[in-house]
Amino acid sequence: MRIPHTPIVAIAVALALTGCSALDPYATAAPSPRPGEADQGPRVAVCYDTLVSTLDQVQTVAQQECEPNTLATPVRTDWYLQYCPLLLPARATFACSPKK
Repeated sequence: MRIPHTPIVAIAVALALTGCSALDPYATAAPSPRPGEADQGPRVAVCYDTLVSTLDQVQTVAQQECEPNTLATPVRTDWYLQYCPLLLPARATFACSPKK
């Protein structure tokens, strides 16, 4: 019995069309401060792949999510997979602190 190649070709084409942009960092829900952690202001979070994305790319996405005249300051990174998919498992959290 021969397996039809149509589904395989369709999947390959879909993956080719999405290209690397499927692994670009993107904004997601930011976690609340943990008990005992200083609240440094509004928070933003970014999902990213630690093998593909640079820290500069992640910082840029976070800065774009912060309000004007604030600075995205790294707070922590987690890998819980509740907010980020398997291909982008890391979630970096930033505080949007006023620029000095």
